[in-house]
Amino acid sequence: YQRRVHGEVARDALEPIKAQFPGLSYADLWTLAAVVAIEYMGGPEIPWRPGRLDACRKEAAVPNGRLPNADMGSVGATIRHIRAVFGRMGFSDQEIVALLGAHSLGRCHEQYSGYWGPWTRAPTTFSNMYFTELLENKWTLKQWDGPDQFEDPTGDLMMLPADMALLWDKTFRQWVETYAQDEPRFFADFAKAYQKLEELGCKL
Repeated sequence: YQRRVHGEVARDALEPIKAQFPGLSYADLWTLAAVVAIEYMGGPEIPWRPGRLDACRKEAAVPNGRLPNADMGSVGATIRHIRAVFGRMGFSDQEIVALLGAHSLGRCHEQYSGYWGPWTRAPTTFSNMYFTELLENKWTLKQWDGPDQFEDPTGDLMMLPADMALLWDKTFRQWVETYAQDEPRFFADFAKAYQKLEELGCKL
């Protein structure tokens, strides 16, 4: 989580578009690319508006460490950390769970984050599978030399302690159960929460 250099790979892939449209801010380019990618992978259509401005000075950029950590060392500390990070941005428990449903996509790469493996067996498809895996699979602590993470009986899938926190916390779990049973509800709630995330602090 803390070593997010893999994000640079995606950003670099967008440089030809930036070169073609130099008047487009990076902030608009990256957020537009995100909503297009989500929809392309089967997810909801997320409203998007232009008008974000790029920071002109390095000092104006958001410092590292503002995103949630995968593990804070204990169940209680991890749950409190998730709520603190998202709560300071004005997100409710329901919105937090909806946003973490984006873990239906992608995987962890050990060389970047220290963690390894995908959350689902369809990591390029946006769905509610993250929630069904959380609830229906059996998760045990992975025995390896890396940081604490959980694995399913096959060893093919993984969950981070921050993912498991959605099961450990009673309120979070209620939303996990809702979204596991109702994918359209998840899509609708995710679209609203993601638009809110992408427009935080912006005058559009």
